[in-house]
Amino acid sequence: MTTSKKNYVQGLGLAAIALVSACFLPQAASAEDAQQSGASFVDNFERIDTGRWYISDGWNNGPHQNCTWSRKQVTIKDGMLQLQFVQSKTGERNYACGEIQTTKRYGYGTYEARYRTATGPGLNSAFFTYIGPTDKKPHDEIDFEVLGKNAGQVQVNQYISAKGGNEKLAPVSGGADQGFNDYAFIWEKDRLRYYVNGKLVQDVTDPSKIPSNAQKIFFSLWGTDTLSGWMGKFAYSGEPATMQIKRVAFTAPGEKCLFPESITCKIN
Repeated sequence: MTTSKKNYVQGLGLAAIALVSACFLPQAASAEDAQQSGASFVDNFERIDTGRWYISDGWNNGPHQNCTWSRKQVTIKDGMLQLQFVQSKTGERNYACGEIQTTKRYGYGTYEARYRTATGPGLNSAFFTYIGPTDKKPHDEIDFEVLGKNAGQVQVNQYISAKGGNEKLAPVSGGADQGFNDYAFIWEKDRLRYYVNGKLVQDVTDPSKIPSNAQKIFFSLWGTDTLSGWMGKFAYSGEPATMQIKRVAFTAPGEKCLFPESITCKIN
C-alpha cells in the first residue's frame, strides 16, 4: 500500500467504515464510467471466476480494521464461497481476513445473495456495493452488514457522495450466523428497497438518499479492536470465523428472474 492510499482510507473516518479495498483494485478494472457496465448474472460459486471477481490481498483499510486482507482466506469449499477470519500475523495485523469484489460495476437493478454470517463480537459480515474517488466517482454505497455482537439483526444503510446516516436494523429470524438467509435490494433511480428472506424491511423513496453511481459488488469479513460501540468488543474464539456464501445474483431492470427463489420472480 502506498502512503497516499493509506492516508486516503484513514482520512475517511467513521463515515466510511464499510469502505473496503475498491480503492486498491488495479485501474484497468475501474476504467468504465457507464451507469451500468455489468450484465445480469447468477453465481453459485462452483469456482471463483477471476473474470468476474477480484480477491483483496495484502493490505488493511486503516486503524479501525484489525486484520489484513488475504487471498488465503477466500476459498471454495462444499460448493460455497468461504471467507475466513483467522489469527495469523499478516502484514501489519495479527489477523487475516477475506474479501472479494467484482471487477465490473453494476447499476440499477436487483441484487441478491444467500449466505450465512460469521460468529463473534467485533466481526462484520458484509454484502454491499461501493464506488469511490479512486474510480473518479463520489463515494456511493449500499449495505447489508451483520455485526457479530448481535447476529439476530442486519444493518442496512446507504451512502450518497460519502454521506451516510441512513442506518436501519432489521431482524433476521433465528440468527444470521445460525443458517442461510436471503438478502436483496432493488435499486431504482427514485426508489431503493431492502429485503430479508423476501420481506421488505426498508423502503427509501427520497431521491437525495439514493445512490446514482454504478458500483462494484463486495463480500467481506473483517474485525475491529476500536469500534466496540458499533460492532461489539472483539474477542477471538481461538478458532477461525467463517462467512459462507451460496449464491449472488444481479438482475438488470426489465429482465426476467434468473432463478426460482429470486425476489424478482415474486414481485414482478
